[in-house]
Amino acid sequence: MMNRAGRTVTAACAAATALLSAPASAATLPDDRTWLIRMIACNGNGVLMEVYLPQSVVFAPHGGMAAGTTAEGYYTLDLTELNKGKGLEPVHVTMSADKKFVTVDQYTRGLPPTRIPVGGGTVDFDHRFGLDAKCGPFQAQDPNYGK
Repeated sequence: MMNRAGRTVTAACAAATALLSAPASAATLPDDRTWLIRMIACNGNGVLMEVYLPQSVVFAPHGGMAAGTTAEGYYTLDLTELNKGKGLEPVHVTMSADKKFVTVDQYTRGLPPTRIPVGGGTVDFDHRFGLDAKCGPFQAQDPNYGK
């Protein structure tokens, strides 16, 4: 028969195994009740691209995304003009340590991460539709944004 410490260790190991075996995307993506806010809008050749982040990230007490942090968000590629619709895909959004760039990682499609200047600029997303996309500023760089 196991002693109390042995049962506690066994229970802790079982809980850790269950948590670690769950898919990472299920644990980290915003749920269906999360409010999302558009943070980046880009315009390519007749194609619109947008990045959305949860309001909890945008309105964080420290004034938005902290330097060097990554948040889970969504990327849209609006191909409506090409009669292909508008899809949402999960992305990892990382604020650089110097807060000068935001990196959007479209990890589900295996595309290289896109680095966007916080003040806006021209970048390349998907090489089929998102070349030379002109992006506006990342809206969370102002600590007073939304307050």
